[in-house]
Amino acid sequence: MKVFSEALPLGDLLVRSAEANPDRLALAFPDERRTYRELLSGAIDVARGLHALGIRRGDHVGMLMQNAPEFVEGYFGVALLGAVLVPLNARFRSAELGYVMEHAELRAILVSSRASGREDLRAILGQALPSLHDARAGEPLALKEAPLLRHIVSLHGPDGTGFVGRESFLRHAATTPTGIVEQARARVRVRDVALVLYTSGTTARPKGCLLTHEGISRGSAGRLRENVPLGERNVFWCPGPLFHIAAMQSLLGAIAIGGTFVTDYWFDATRAAALVAEHEVTSLWPWFQAVMNAMLAAPGFDPAALGRVDAIILIGAESHLRHVQALFPHALLVNGSGMSELSGYYAMSPLDDPRDARATTGGKAVSGVEVRIVDPETGADAPAGHIGEILVRGYLLMEGYFKDPERTAEAIDAEGWLHTGDLFTRDEEGHITYRGRLKDMLKVGGENVPAIEVEELLCSHPDVRLAEVVGMPDPRLDEVPVAFVELAAGSRTGADELIAWCKEKIASFKVPRAVFFKTGDAWPMSATKVNKVALRKEAAELLDRKGTGT
Repeated sequence: MKVFSEALPLGDLLVRSAEANPDRLALAFPDERRTYRELLSGAIDVARGLHALGIRRGDHVGMLMQNAPEFVEGYFGVALLGAVLVPLNARFRSAELGYVMEHAELRAILVSSRASGREDLRAILGQALPSLHDARAGEPLALKEAPLLRHIVSLHGPDGTGFVGRESFLRHAATTPTGIVEQARARVRVRDVALVLYTSGTTARPKGCLLTHEGISRGSAGRLRENVPLGERNVFWCPGPLFHIAAMQSLLGAIAIGGTFVTDYWFDATRAAALVAEHEVTSLWPWFQAVMNAMLAAPGFDPAALGRVDAIILIGAESHLRHVQALFPHALLVNGSGMSELSGYYAMSPLDDPRDARATTGGKAVSGVEVRIVDPETGADAPAGHIGEILVRGYLLMEGYFKDPERTAEAIDAEGWLHTGDLFTRDEEGHITYRGRLKDMLKVGGENVPAIEVEELLCSHPDVRLAEVVGMPDPRLDEVPVAFVELAAGSRTGADELIAWCKEKIASFKVPRAVFFKTGDAWPMSATKVNKVALRKEAAELLDRKGTGT
């Protein structure tokens, strides 16, 4: 395998591609497009405007937006200036958002007021920052909730109380010579922190992962070149939120190779199917099983008509992945494993991986990255095929958690290994396979039961589209598995039938004691993953009602 280890500051990725292919389509939304020349020009304007407002190298700039062209312009604009971007989860509400804005020491926030957005982000900001309502128009902010915050800039939208609108911002930008941005870009080092990426915080306060330019740029571009089939024409479709590492690395990979990135303001399966066909996409990046299921069910979506698709980057249950392989026999399925603390994927299916390995494993460690599987209790390396916690180290590892040395020390040991909290097995060839979270290992009557084992079994049932298993307290067995299931369209399979089916295939202590049903839009989500904390709470309420006969 040829190894690609090029490391560039984020801004340089865009500059290089814009110089090489200025008129090539870089970014495509349903109703807006940007060539590389236009995207770079927009990013430079953002950098000039931020500089005029006093933002300098190393300052933290938040970005609260759903997917939009100005998100990408803002992303690279902050990078060109040598400032540090803090993407804010657009699903956060006032309490979470207020904590992150204060904790992250933001000097400015970039927002958008697009009518296409499904959330009123200005209103959410107002709830998180009550004193924003008393701000004086045209003056820097002085808010008690976020003492360092000086400006909130709307890259798409008008001026407002506490907000600098797009036209005003561009007038500020005009006062900054372009040469200042060039000087700032030249000072950026590859080991500088580029991003503070906050985790979803489902079990505690969100943690800010300090990601470097090298970690995110070398990782995104290198993984792409080493593990995804590429050609002269490369068009990627990814529907995920760009504030999340999964979609972010797809975007950066596309920009790094001078490809085209296709997305939408939000995910709608019918719109997505039309976009994929219109732009003759070559690589599908749905990432998660629920997204791919929705695409396959969209009216008019025909895999056979997508002859240009030569790669599908997807994780999920084996039965689902094999189904996708059958639908797209001409495309290479690329599986993988990743996390925010590691700048995205740290393992992917190699280009020479056989078909079966792509559907059954999370690939192998990418170049420049080391992994170990260890016994969680002893710390000793686990034999091949045995479940243990995966430890990872390499250039893509975060520098630590922002302003949290204690949790950093808990996560990264003295030898530089990140203790992920994820359970994996590794085979003799080096393939790793996800077996759940360390905290997602159920202890049923003294027996270890990985939730993912039961989930994969349920997903192999012909009527099941998606399954999630959580542990619930039990007076006799300590805890027992309970399942939430989404059925295929038109299926009438009941809970008792699924439980009976499981009893025929796995040990009795692994069988779900109850099965509850979900529809596609009813899953509680944290950015891109099903929120199991919320599922446990819901299961407790449902079991309580069931026990009382209500």
